[in-house]
Amino acid sequence: MTASTTPRTAAARSRLAAAGAIAVAGALLLTGCGDQRDKTGKEAGQSAQGSKAPLFDKLPKKIQDSGVIKVGSDIAYPPVEFKKDGKVVGLDPDVAAAMGKELGVRFEFNNGTFDALVTGLRSKRYDMAMSAMTDTKDRQQGVDSKTGKKVGEGVDFVDYFNAGVSLYTKKGDTKGIGGWDDLCGKKVAVQRGTVSDDLAKSQSEKCEKDDKDKISIEAFDTDLEAQTRLKAGGVEAVSSDFPVAAYAVKTSGGGNDFEVVGDQVEAAPYGIAVGKENAQLRDALKAALDAIIKNGAYDKVMKTWGVEAGAVKEAKVNGGS
Repeated sequence: MTASTTPRTAAARSRLAAAGAIAVAGALLLTGCGDQRDKTGKEAGQSAQGSKAPLFDKLPKKIQDSGVIKVGSDIAYPPVEFKKDGKVVGLDPDVAAAMGKELGVRFEFNNGTFDALVTGLRSKRYDMAMSAMTDTKDRQQGVDSKTGKKVGEGVDFVDYFNAGVSLYTKKGDTKGIGGWDDLCGKKVAVQRGTVSDDLAKSQSEKCEKDDKDKISIEAFDTDLEAQTRLKAGGVEAVSSDFPVAAYAVKTSGGGNDFEVVGDQVEAAPYGIAVGKENAQLRDALKAALDAIIKNGAYDKVMKTWGVEAGAVKEAKVNGGS
């Protein structure tokens, strides 16, 4: 979500999406390609098997033939997406896998830096981006939230979750931080190009307008790096999506490293990003999400990761503001 000058408390205990920068270029790490003849044979088999799935016919012909939807994702954001024992796991991969059963194809997650995901999507390195990304009007319209200038054609979103941004500090050492208004003059770590990054900058401007010291913001490529910085004492707080903050508080140091302070702010939806020119894929993804919500597979994923509070009742296209 585009940052507001004064963060508002989320009406419900729901999760907030991290915001992806539109104009920043970056390298997306793609999986290697094998022998084309072997690949073609394998994909032909996937297509034949997938054609039996209820929503297979809704997919674009290219994806039907390949049997694969290529996903751009920053796979370093537990519990949303992360690697465990060499495998990509988390909320997003589980939701995608459930949708894949309805569509009859496999979702292939490819790792990349968060602030380059939309750029990679525009260059057609993959078919969609799914990475705790906030659905915002700026992103839909291809507008750089920092400058207000149009930098691209924008993307469409299929909204699949709701969330809010949280702050956390060292456990038992909050430095007097109980919310965003207490950050003036403090050092805060965020993941670069996210809603937390935008909020911290907006809050710092508010501090200066109120004749207080600005916030010292340290931006990192991943949220895990921000956590490490807090653990080392280099900053006094970290801002991230509520589920990520809650997971860090629960797991880091056996639950002894961090604590959440204050309430969530800026509730907004996570969206699966799809190119404007790919309306057929967008609509197929929406149909698949609605199907797993209806058949209960979606709720099972929410319970697995303990994030039922952020569940949606139906899929929406471009529901962000």
